[in-house]
Amino acid sequence: MEIRVFCVLALLLFSSSFLQVARGQTDPAAEVVEGTEEAVDLGIVGDDVQDFSSESYTPAAGVETVCVFPKNPSKVVAAGEESELLVGMKNDGESHLNIIAIQASVHLPFDHRYLVQNLSVQAFNNATVPPSAQATFPYIFAVSKFMQPGSFDLVGTIIYEIDQTAYQNVFYNGTIEVTEPGGLLSVESVFLFCLAVALLGLLGFWIRGQIQSLSKKTKRAPKAKVEVGTATTDASTDEWLQGTAYSQSQANKLKKKK
Repeated sequence: MEIRVFCVLALLLFSSSFLQVARGQTDPAAEVVEGTEEAVDLGIVGDDVQDFSSESYTPAAGVETVCVFPKNPSKVVAAGEESELLVGMKNDGESHLNIIAIQASVHLPFDHRYLVQNLSVQAFNNATVPPSAQATFPYIFAVSKFMQPGSFDLVGTIIYEIDQTAYQNVFYNGTIEVTEPGGLLSVESVFLFCLAVALLGLLGFWIRGQIQSLSKKTKRAPKAKVEVGTATTDASTDEWLQGTAYSQSQANKLKKKK
């Protein structure tokens, strides 16, 4: 019985690890997610835009940025589904800011040198921020649907020009929580729940068998018998006590009984 229980446990654990590996396989074609919404007033361009991920610029003096997740304050991102954030810019300089593009990337939280995914680049045609003014720009992104759930770091930058010189500001450098598509209920979560229930059931069945085995052994154990009878004296002891006061007192007791 115990061997069959352990075989079933090993089979369930192997199935769980196989499912985890299968979900961890990624599609190289889905590493970069394209697709942005059109906005005529800002001149957002979603196709054939320049990739600025290999470029590195310094921030300009007097320019401040801030990031807000308007529909997702907890920063929980579902894999394969679009998420939106807003980038706010404040121009305290003396020149106009010409917004070029917004881009972002996903990294491992413990080391940003390990790039997980480059997100879409959202370019602009006629977005500007005058001096002593503020403006807000939308950025829509989606992580790969094959990305494993967990905590990752999102690094977002906005590239702009001042007098035909390129600059960039990091508007967000923090943690996001990637979850499985379709909400909390998914195939893997259901499988893991069923696996946990099966393991608990097998463990309870094994404990019950052990208790029954111990109870059977206890019932089969013989009980010690207590014999009750009359006391007997050894003949050699009587011979050794003959002629003493003890033997005379015993003889007197016998005469009285008669």
